[in-house]
Amino acid sequence: MTTVAQHIPEGAKHPLPANRRGLAGRIPSPGFEAFGGIFGFIYTFLAGNVLMAFANAPLVLCLALVADPAAAWPFFLALSVTIPPSLAALFAAFKALHDDGAAVKPVAAYLTAYRRGFRKTAPLGLAAVAILLFLGVDLVIVQTMPAAALLVPVILVAAAATLAVTMTAIAGVVLHPETRLKNLLKAALYLAVQRWYLSLATLVLLGIIATAAILQPVLGIALAPAPLLFVIWSNTTYAYTAALRTAN
Repeated sequence: MTTVAQHIPEGAKHPLPANRRGLAGRIPSPGFEAFGGIFGFIYTFLAGNVLMAFANAPLVLCLALVADPAAAWPFFLALSVTIPPSLAALFAAFKALHDDGAAVKPVAAYLTAYRRGFRKTAPLGLAAVAILLFLGVDLVIVQTMPAAALLVPVILVAAAATLAVTMTAIAGVVLHPETRLKNLLKAALYLAVQRWYLSLATLVLLGIIATAAILQPVLGIALAPAPLLFVIWSNTTYAYTAALRTAN
């Protein structure tokens, strides 16, 4: 005598486990590319912080030794002349991270970009430091003048614009290495004004990096710069890309 169970198809006797297997099969699982991309970011950030520390060793060493860096701001500002070439090299490592993904080699990309971009970024750094020193001295002088309430904001805005334009120009050196520095500066000035909200974000992030480096030189330099500079790089890349898209 046959039973009802004998007439049920083999695949339909246990529908619940089959449904569960079907549901599990539709859930995406993280693959090698996802883990490789995460590792690429972490590796690039860690290597970038170490390379930045080595490239700016005099500044890092003095920050660790001097108790009150703010009191000797002209000295530290002069030492920061080494930052623009190292920043361009770090931006190039970020570009390689975008292009190569899990196969990124941040150390090689950093060293190659540092060597190739030094001729443009070194004069850019010298000019930026000279302007900031001039504005800093003026700020100290005008504070005792009757027109301080009018002149101090003007000087602060000029200093902020100098930082924003310099950062945008450094990114331009990496994105458009064939363009002359003069043309890059014009484009950087235009983008810094047009995308003023990105410039404001850049200044805030630079302030966080500087504060971390002053308060905790070792931990601040070891952990903070690369992730925050990656945000600056991403914003600046977007500004250049959007400007080119509009022009075309």
